[in-house]
Amino acid sequence: MDFRLTEQQLELQDAVRAFCEKHYAVADIGALDRTPLRPGDWQRLADLDVFRLAAPASIGGLGLGLVEAAVVYEVLGSHLVPGPLAWTALAAIHLPDLVVGAAVVGGHEEVDDASVPVLIDYGQYLDTVIVLRDDGVFSIPRDDLGGIETVTPTDPLTPIARAQRLPRGTQVAGREVATEMRHLGTVLASALLLGIADRALQTAVRYAADRQQFGRPIGSFQAIKHLLADMYVRTMLTRSATYAVAAIADDRDSGDLVVAASAAKLIATDAAIRNAKTCIQVHGGMGFTWEMVPHYLLKRAWVLEHTFGSRPQHADIIATDLASEVA
Repeated sequence: MDFRLTEQQLELQDAVRAFCEKHYAVADIGALDRTPLRPGDWQRLADLDVFRLAAPASIGGLGLGLVEAAVVYEVLGSHLVPGPLAWTALAAIHLPDLVVGAAVVGGHEEVDDASVPVLIDYGQYLDTVIVLRDDGVFSIPRDDLGGIETVTPTDPLTPIARAQRLPRGTQVAGREVATEMRHLGTVLASALLLGIADRALQTAVRYAADRQQFGRPIGSFQAIKHLLADMYVRTMLTRSATYAVAAIADDRDSGDLVVAASAAKLIATDAAIRNAKTCIQVHGGMGFTWEMVPHYLLKRAWVLEHTFGSRPQHADIIATDLASEVA
């Protein structure tokens, strides 16, 4: 399997990067604190077709693949683009009738535990909520959620709504589609985390090159070099794992999608969180301040850590697979 991106994939990534640098400049990310989904932003993303990349051409998609989606979502993650990106993309693939115009489609993975609160990312902005249950996929219009309240989010760019109840909704697909959406969602979440890991690396390297101490850039000090080298290794490992699972998603005979997706999510989560923390460390006391980018990276990584399976859940999947091979 050739993991090198094609010329067309690189051009696609460059086009999305140019778009993000224009509309989501990282240096201005603090301006989105109060209005993460500004009027017109979601429409521009829809017009760019970032949600329909992997959707079949027969249902109005671009008919590309998960690899193309992954390289694009890496860029979106790097620029901390807000919104239910992965959920809307999953809907475009499996439930295209829900993604009409600039519809904002979010999601919720239901757990069999009444004590767990119903928290929905961007709940105040959604047109439709997709619920993944053991018996299938269900669609709930925003107005049917009942009373929802805004809660203080971990990431200021990921507003959270807490629903008092979650109605059954309308079943729109069976359990096979629910399982498939979980797997593909894990791939897209890994790509977003990859973008965060890479952005943290770039931010730390730039600061280490500019910041002077004792008449020298702090990046010339061995301790800083070691930190940056570790960040680079984590980023490259994540990129390899993420591109690999995206390729497996496009060609199911090339590997085990379930295990590869869990491995990619574990690696990507670790890289994003550790790189963001290291980026804060390289910045010193400034790294903790609200005006700086590093804390946004860490908080978004914390949010994505629990999207489409937590680290313990994915570790269990890998452990179960290893145990079955030993047995």
